[in-house]
Amino acid sequence: MVIQALAFYLFAGITVASAVMVVSSRNPVHSVLFLILAFFNSAGLFVLLGAEFLAMILVIVYVGAVAVLFLFVVMMLDVNVAQLRQGFLQYLPIGMLVGIVLLMELALIGGAWVLTPEIEAALGQPIPPVTEVTNTEALGQVIYTHYVYLFQAAGLILLVAMIGAIVLTLRTREGVKRQSISKQNAKQRSEAVTVVKVPTGEGM
Repeated sequence: MVIQALAFYLFAGITVASAVMVVSSRNPVHSVLFLILAFFNSAGLFVLLGAEFLAMILVIVYVGAVAVLFLFVVMMLDVNVAQLRQGFLQYLPIGMLVGIVLLMELALIGGAWVLTPEIEAALGQPIPPVTEVTNTEALGQVIYTHYVYLFQAAGLILLVAMIGAIVLTLRTREGVKRQSISKQNAKQRSEAVTVVKVPTGEGM
């Protein structure tokens, strides 16, 4: 128990410190690197809680894909940090309003456990006992049985968001050849192949 407590405080301390450095760092690349460090330590906290599936998802998806993508985007775009900081005071009231709303939502979530103790029993009903199945198997049973429609709806929302991002960022320029799959499939053999008879001993 002592080792687990020490590991918890170590992971939690590094996570909080990394999160502070993400916000306060002046270099965007350093912010992304500190974000990766925070993700790794958050995964360690999930392992201590027995949620090994969430820990692996956090490392594979967020560290291996999202954070690295952020890093490459920041390095390629060469973001002007000084220009971004000029509008800080302009958007400060809106940011404070969003922060207050988030704090109120977190307070409501925390107060729900105190005001309605039966909610804990209701949430724990569809989850199989920990002694019978593993954490990953229990998560799969819950997602693909009780919440399968919500899971499919989330997938559709992500699909629509991906298509919308592609449509918004798609740019057409004149003079640039683009591939047309429909024209390629509709092309006949006579249009794509030309048979040339070359006499023996002569070139083209």
